[in-house]
Amino acid sequence: MKKTFLLLSAILILTAGGCEQAPAELPSRESKIPTDAVKITPATDVSPVKSLSAEYENPIPLPAPVNTAGAEDSPFILPDGNTLYFFFTPDVKVPVEKQIIDNVTGIYVAKKSGDKWLNPERVLLSKPGGVGSDGCEFVRGNIIWFCSVREGYDGIHWFTAEFKNNKWQNWKNADFPPDYKVGELHFTSDGNEVYFHSDRPGGKGGLDIWVSKKVDGEWLEPENVSAVNTSGDEGWPALSPDENELWITKDYGIWRSKKINGEWGKPKLMFSPLAGEATIDSAGNVYFVHHYYKDDQMLEADIYVANKK
Repeated sequence: MKKTFLLLSAILILTAGGCEQAPAELPSRESKIPTDAVKITPATDVSPVKSLSAEYENPIPLPAPVNTAGAEDSPFILPDGNTLYFFFTPDVKVPVEKQIIDNVTGIYVAKKSGDKWLNPERVLLSKPGGVGSDGCEFVRGNIIWFCSVREGYDGIHWFTAEFKNNKWQNWKNADFPPDYKVGELHFTSDGNEVYFHSDRPGGKGGLDIWVSKKVDGEWLEPENVSAVNTSGDEGWPALSPDENELWITKDYGIWRSKKINGEWGKPKLMFSPLAGEATIDSAGNVYFVHHYYKDDQMLEADIYVANKK
């Protein structure tokens, strides 16, 4: 379930300067979707995702205008369930080096009004007209964390920006110590702990889930969350708003660990197949990405929601 964006590490993106919202002259994301693209639905999905828990309804895709015949990926829902961030690229068959110059690939935000999602807007965290080099978004308060490849930096780095005067601006580097090898992450509500996936040494193998604590403004040496890790890949951690559940992606499914007496328990498979990158609202509803495959080829991806019963 490694998203296309992570392949950007080999590419130097020519963007620099302060953050601004996408200018009106940028094309719509729909305009870049191939004209012959066919929207996949649950009825035509050869590997439909299902709930494996009695706690949740079977997952359903979010309606248009959120999902399109392009690829919506990497969702992040705010606790109130009314603001959704996600990554979009119009055609997964296009090489990454071309995706990043198409002026639509990148982070978007959709707002919910009543029971309807409004048209998503681009969150461009670079100069107007900059390429779509940003992803891995996490939002808390008026701060967005995102990973990016930028002029003056080798490979992928973490950055932050702040929402001020009705726009994202003042982006700056926000790297952790390099040897921590911090992958996609989730902060606790107080900002003093960060859960992330990494293949750093000392784990159980492959990607593991790690946690680092902040003391006196410094991130301490990460600790392996051994209860949820195996010799395979465990990644894309997400905490529930009450921080008593840790959701992870592994084996092409979404798993949940519950905190019992302050310790994480053994994870249980909740949604499968081809489901990943969970994000949870305060009502307990789980949003995630479902990838559509046929004959071992990815066709597109949609954001799904599994509503808690």
